[in-house]
Amino acid sequence: MLKELYTAALGMLPQQTRLEITANNIANANTAGFKRSGIFEQSLIEARENLLNVRGDAETEDLPLRQYVDFRTGALQKTGNPLDLALDGEDTFFVVADRDGTEHLTRAGQFTLDARGFVVTGDGKLLLSTSGPIQIEIPTPNDGTPSDHLARQIQLSPQGELQLNGQFVAQLRVVRVANPQTLERSSATCFLPTDDSDIRELDPHDIRVQQGYLEASNVNIISEMVTMIQLQRMFELGQKVIQTNDGTLDRSIDIGRFTA
Repeated sequence: MLKELYTAALGMLPQQTRLEITANNIANANTAGFKRSGIFEQSLIEARENLLNVRGDAETEDLPLRQYVDFRTGALQKTGNPLDLALDGEDTFFVVADRDGTEHLTRAGQFTLDARGFVVTGDGKLLLSTSGPIQIEIPTPNDGTPSDHLARQIQLSPQGELQLNGQFVAQLRVVRVANPQTLERSSATCFLPTDDSDIRELDPHDIRVQQGYLEASNVNIISEMVTMIQLQRMFELGQKVIQTNDGTLDRSIDIGRFTA
């Protein structure tokens, strides 16, 4: 009887994990550059070994599940904003850095200018060029050039060469990852390389970037909603199994007390 309870609980935990991942995908359906996460089960042999490894209660480390990121490209959306950038190819990434210098890879090309003229992501990471963070000199109010119009004067070639009023500013840094599945997610839209990541810096003639476009999330909201409904029903089935077995145990205990 306890084995049945354990098995039912172990069956519910993967559904709970899938529900959490699906909910996160739905929450980021409108996040530019977001890549949906998925779950796959390991081999049946490994799953059976975990099921037979009864530890007294269902442990999350027993689950024969692994998470992956779907790096398929999302649809391109035209915005007309000169600091909205989109890359061709699902294995190419912008390089951004935290203020402490940690480099991240991202497909989210929604950039802005901060108060010091650095090109940054929404959470403050610096967009990197081949020579470091990209900074554009912001004119003082006495120059007669409103700072809020500065971004409109930025031009970016398809090869990633950034210019301001026809003057070269920086060469955008773009990398290609041979196997994106080796990357580790660090935020909703950023990834960290691992020791297994094969990363190659792209030459300008290999870069294909579109200015004034954003890559949308690759989440299919309808598919995710259908998946969530199915998972909720499967979770409820597990609950019923546990409730039934719990009721049977209660009756067995009562019978045992009566006969004693």
